[in-house]
Amino acid sequence: MKTKVLFIANLACVSLAFSQGKPNAPLNWYLNDPKESKIYGVGAERAYKLLEGKSSKEVIVAVIDSGVETDHPDLKDVIWTNPGEIPDNGIDDDKNGYIDDVHGWSFLGGPGGDIDAEALELARMFRIEKRYFGELKEEDIKKEEKQRYDDYLKLKQDFEKEKVKTEQQYAQLSVLSEYMENVKEAHSGVFTRKTNKAYIPKDDTEKKIKKRVGTILLVYPAGELDKQITGAVKSLSGQIRMNSIDADSVRRAVVGDNPYDMNEQFYGCNRYEGPDAMHGTHVSGIIAAKRGNGIGIDGIASNAKIMVLRAVPNGDERDKDIANAIRYAADNGAKVVNMSFGKYYTPNKSVVDEAILYAASKDVLFVHAAGNDAKNKDIEDSYPTRLLSNGTKAKNWLEIGASSSKSGAKLLADFSNYGSTTVDVFAPGVDIYSTVPDGKYEDASGTSMACPATAGVAALIRGYFPELSAEEVASVIMKTAEPYAKSIAIPGKKKNEAKGTMSQVCISGSFVNAANAVSFLLNNR
Repeated sequence: MKTKVLFIANLACVSLAFSQGKPNAPLNWYLNDPKESKIYGVGAERAYKLLEGKSSKEVIVAVIDSGVETDHPDLKDVIWTNPGEIPDNGIDDDKNGYIDDVHGWSFLGGPGGDIDAEALELARMFRIEKRYFGELKEEDIKKEEKQRYDDYLKLKQDFEKEKVKTEQQYAQLSVLSEYMENVKEAHSGVFTRKTNKAYIPKDDTEKKIKKRVGTILLVYPAGELDKQITGAVKSLSGQIRMNSIDADSVRRAVVGDNPYDMNEQFYGCNRYEGPDAMHGTHVSGIIAAKRGNGIGIDGIASNAKIMVLRAVPNGDERDKDIANAIRYAADNGAKVVNMSFGKYYTPNKSVVDEAILYAASKDVLFVHAAGNDAKNKDIEDSYPTRLLSNGTKAKNWLEIGASSSKSGAKLLADFSNYGSTTVDVFAPGVDIYSTVPDGKYEDASGTSMACPATAGVAALIRGYFPELSAEEVASVIMKTAEPYAKSIAIPGKKKNEAKGTMSQVCISGSFVNAANAVSFLLNNR
């Protein structure tokens, strides 16, 4: 599941996640430097001033995500092109196992189309175990299978809890969507702040919704709210549907692979944009949107090329797809891998871990989003993770929390996961204005945005200091991160418990800073 692109608003007791069409913070604030503006951006502009007159090597950044709009005006010049592949000739010219993989690959498409909605991993695991145990009762379970049965009962409990939660969210958002449709029906198909104000509610529930929506529309565009509500209802509907059916059978019919064969590698298609490229396109713009072209935004890394790897659907990604995407990135020259996704269940962790170790042997740096559930990852980690099945920790790994352009208690994103021993550093992830499909731009928030902000810094460093290994780049980013001595609000805590320090939420106790890293490297190498 992609880490949520979100702005939280309570609408008639509904927790709603949506992105805004216009920036809610200074444009390109994530490029700022706290030493110059007191805004905790990544210091990219100051870094480039320090690097004036110096040359850089190209760095391929693999974006494992939902897909990317490769012809977006701000991205078309920074998309990686496979030098060994002749476009659209139906031949695997470079003999890497993938036909016409000109800009990357999709592990979510095949003869039957493209996967958009997917089941949660929890639902897939529960269905497999339910099929195995059938109607057996506890007294019928063999002694050697008792632990598996107990795990199944826990899965069942968790699945049913998640099912109720999702269905409640869907019901609440459907009510909100219906209200907005009623407003449009009463005003010639138009939903605006004005038509909402003029609308006469049908009952007390609509009166409450109207009042709350009116408050929200004082700040956020009506058209964007309408679009995001519609999208959220569609997404939840798809998730409910996929959680209730045999998602593995759907997978076989669409992609054509065997979802249980973890050794299967050469499947998929070259439709790497996919049916919903919003998330991946937004992520890519933060990393590498064309700098200085006079349009849209400026990405962080002027030397980066985006390799598109579609492996993250609207739902939980599959371990097999992530492992294969990692191997593709490593085999085709990527030096940084951006992973703005995560989940809390992983049935085939060893497959992903083996791919991580393989990529480490090829000097690849992983940058991973910590997640948006305001959880302490020291207590409950998400996957993939640097903690490998063999008991070691991947040293070529950075785990990223999200921060904002605010100061003091509002500096950290209130949704960000954190961890004093599991999250490395924080980076800009609130109200980030970036590229989205159809050549457009939108504001979005999430550790999904903080992750590419850090990946962009890593690519910048790897380009200007190519002698550094992945592990050394990670070390420099940690060593030179910008400290913050004042108190912060720990995400997810009650107001009277939230006051804390940066050392309580991440290992470095600091914020990613490209300028500090560049200055350090120029003076110490």
